[in-house]
Amino acid sequence: MEVMELAAELGKKIKEDPRIVAMKAAEAAYENDRELQKLLIEYNAQSTALTEEYKKSEHDAEFIKLIEKRINELYHEITENPNMIAYQKSQEVVNAFMNEVNGEITYQITGERPCTHDCSSCHANCGHNH
Repeated sequence: MEVMELAAELGKKIKEDPRIVAMKAAEAAYENDRELQKLLIEYNAQSTALTEEYKKSEHDAEFIKLIEKRINELYHEITENPNMIAYQKSQEVVNAFMNEVNGEITYQITGERPCTHDCSSCHANCGHNH
């Protein structure tokens, strides 16, 4: 098998992994949460309004305070939404999984394990402060 054929097979297998399946389900719940989507749209609109206000030569300090207050309220509502939380966590799990997959591929190519966040796979002279 050629490398690209193997890569395609690997991609198909990864797509079936429970972590990917869970992320896709969390993504669908995130996208179908109408209240969350409304909050995100308003958050982006408020952020744009704040940016535009800061671009003006004379800022309306009271208006800026109001926008910032609303942005903070929206941020908390968004980040506390169960669908947002589940989606973000599923993305973190998938990112870690994909890093493991990439690390294994790198190991098979180079014979060396990539450095991990805690240097547990590094040699003593990896360059990080221990």
